[in-house]
Amino acid sequence: MPADIAKDYDEARSIAAKSPRGAAALLRLCLQKLCKFLGEKGENINDDIGSLVKKGLAAEVQEALDTLRVFGNNALHPGELDLRDDQAAAEALMGLLNFVVEAMITEPKKRKALFGKVPPGAQKAIFKRDAPKGDANG
Repeated sequence: MPADIAKDYDEARSIAAKSPRGAAALLRLCLQKLCKFLGEKGENINDDIGSLVKKGLAAEVQEALDTLRVFGNNALHPGELDLRDDQAAAEALMGLLNFVVEAMITEPKKRKALFGKVPPGAQKAIFKRDAPKGDANG
């Protein structure tokens, strides 16, 4: 998790027992920062998630992002959800944020590092195999 997001996440964790609503609001901020880290504008979380979906975001990650977005929004604005006395929900939202970070940041880094150990000749053959037809490099 990027350091600036981790700082807000740790604050959310530290207040979850006393203020689940405050923790959910901080997790929404984490989500907004995470969208920006992932290359989105970071201005409108719903638009950012939509953009990530168009780029091929996995359905389970989209669902986690939208769950965080909705709970976080309702923590800030009157809505159908009341998190005032729901520490378990705040903790579940922290788990969702960890899931998203794992899926969007940690796992890709692990895969890239492992692929980096594939011999260069084999990497070149893979790239050639997967190049669009008619590509000058293919």
